[in-house]
Amino acid sequence: MNLLEMLWERIVAGFSQAAVPVVPLPELLMVIAVAIVLSVPRATWKYFGLLATVVHELGHAFAALSSGQRLGGIQLRLNHSGTTLSFSRGRFPAIWSGFWGYPVPAIVGASLVWAGFNGWGPAAMSLGVIILLAALLFIRNAVGVLIMAAGILLACALVLFVPPELNSHLVIVLGLALLVAAVRDLGKLIHVHFRRREQLATSDAYLLYRATSIPSGVWIVLFSSVVGAAWLFAWQPISAVFAIAIP
Repeated sequence: MNLLEMLWERIVAGFSQAAVPVVPLPELLMVIAVAIVLSVPRATWKYFGLLATVVHELGHAFAALSSGQRLGGIQLRLNHSGTTLSFSRGRFPAIWSGFWGYPVPAIVGASLVWAGFNGWGPAAMSLGVIILLAALLFIRNAVGVLIMAAGILLACALVLFVPPELNSHLVIVLGLALLVAAVRDLGKLIHVHFRRREQLATSDAYLLYRATSIPSGVWIVLFSSVVGAAWLFAWQPISAVFAIAIP
């Protein structure tokens, strides 16, 4: 069996529920620390932030496809910016796809945390590989192809070489890191509106204001509400660990 056949076999096998992992409090605290280390320091954010950008742009892309738009392509850049081009005949689809950028890393992060705590870590990994492979078809710049290819190689390596019983633990780390990343990106967005207004053209909130006349602040509050709801959802299994360890 060659490596590609083994990879496909692992991907297919991943779509089943594994044993629900036991996550004691010391491990959970370590997981939280690793998630923060991935998403907060500049040295690690330089790389992990690229994944957050990929998820952000895929949020725009999936929202565009779900509202009947034609997806023109995605560009990714090393400065953590990206562009998703879609074509719509109506106003609402464009607004819909414009909204689902900043909230999606938090939604994906919360989903990964839930999957990890409930034994669906291998399934999340397998689905991630398939989504990244499909998304590669829509990348329209060379740097974006390199970023996406690196993500695909890393995801494939995790599927191939990490035992299924450990995948759930890794998925929890990844989910929490994306949740932290979502908060970091919201902070950056707010900073643009208050301190770097010359960069407003890069803000989804500003673009939505231009499309709807609804103030940017309203859109930022809506982004924040979805991110907050995702954190609340992810907190449920985390709080259960604390409740058991600290009666």
